Amino acid sequence: MERIFRVISGLWEVKDIRDRILFTLIVIFFYRVGTHIPIPGVNASALAEYFRVALQNTSFGMFDIFAGGALSRAAIFGLGIMPYISASIIVQLLSSTVPYFERLQREGEHGRRILNRYSRWLTVLISALQSFGIASFLQSLTSPSGLPVVPNPGPLFLISTMLSLVGGSVLLMWMGEQITDRGIGNGASVLIFAGSLESLPNEIISTYTLWRNGAVSTQSVIFMIVFLVVLTGLVVIATEVHRKVPISYAKRTVGISPTRQTGYLPLTINTAGVMPIIFAQSILLFPQTAFTFTGEGFFSGLAAYFQPGTLTHDIVYALLIIFFAYLYTSIVFNPKDVADNLQRVSAFIPGVRAGEETAEYIDRIMTRLILPGALFFSLVAIVPYHVSTALNIPLYFGGTRLLIIVGVALDLLQKLNSYLIMYRYESLVGRAKVRSWRGIGIE
Repeated sequence: MERIFRVISGLWEVKDIRDRILFTLIVIFFYRVGTHIPIPGVNASALAEYFRVALQNTSFGMFDIFAGGALSRAAIFGLGIMPYISASIIVQLLSSTVPYFERLQREGEHGRRILNRYSRWLTVLISALQSFGIASFLQSLTSPSGLPVVPNPGPLFLISTMLSLVGGSVLLMWMGEQITDRGIGNGASVLIFAGSLESLPNEIISTYTLWRNGAVSTQSVIFMIVFLVVLTGLVVIATEVHRKVPISYAKRTVGISPTRQTGYLPLTINTAGVMPIIFAQSILLFPQTAFTFTGEGFFSGLAAYFQPGTLTHDIVYALLIIFFAYLYTSIVFNPKDVADNLQRVSAFIPGVRAGEETAEYIDRIMTRLILPGALFFSLVAIVPYHVSTALNIPLYFGGTRLLIIVGVALDLLQKLNSYLIMYRYESLVGRAKVRSWRGIGIE
């Protein structure tokens, strides 16, 4: 504990790190304020009642978790940062399949700026489409108690809602980019992290209320706490573990004798992150979402067939997670690019010929690594629901949110550690320069 406080105090003493932390906290504060600024013309209490009763286990309920509850409050940040993430994923996919985008990706900083510009314009387009759908959906809603969600529907409400939601989404995109450039960590991930934590206090209060009323036993609460602590530890281990592929560099002459430097290439089992679970969950929640809006018997039967907790749901859920883990990894990780980069710096894997054979070798390793990682994260996504149901303790989208919280928290710690190491290195270099100047008589 003393070491932790010493590290925290050391971080706070460094002005650059302190400024980055404060800037990130200020942006998060304004983000949380924006999730409570309502869109004009919406009956917030009627919408909250409708969400609580009808949309809890639908795609809208999951989306609301990632948006920090802004969608259920009809706030200006109701779309969250997800349109920007969707646009970035589409651009990444195009960069792996379309020659023009592949060429831009290889052009360095200039190509990256052009790709970012495409991502921003695509974010505006996706936000406009989603905001039109949400505005039209809100006009048709009536709360379970009979109150209309939009008392005065019409073109004016449609236009004002679209402008508010698109403006909020673009502002969040800008805030995320500012955190990436001037704060700590990846801005989009930090905003999702902040939104995912929003409902935790309510779940803790609900669990405490159930325990006080005798609906949940003390043993169940203790078991749930221990289970979450152990599961979090396992997720941390699985997120940090990686396969070390040995690499060697060409011989370089240091002094009078040639030397060969060695290192390793770290390949993680969770390259895709939480995206496979989000994609799989969205697909499985689609029947329930469609039935909520249409009331069709076909979707009713399909929703019952894929009800969370059933054997069919769990098997299909796990298979979808494995499928999307391979698919998304193939998008974000290109073995050929890694092999080309190794060859460019005169590095090679011992016993493997540089170029195409290196790419095939890395691809084989990644293919074997993805499966155990995907199976583990499938259990993380499925098991918490069964445990919370058995103990009668609310834990909405527990596995998915746990992976987001742990993944982003680890990334933030790594970024802080890298800034601290860089500061210490610069301090050491600065002191060494001062000593060398004094050694030759320069004061």
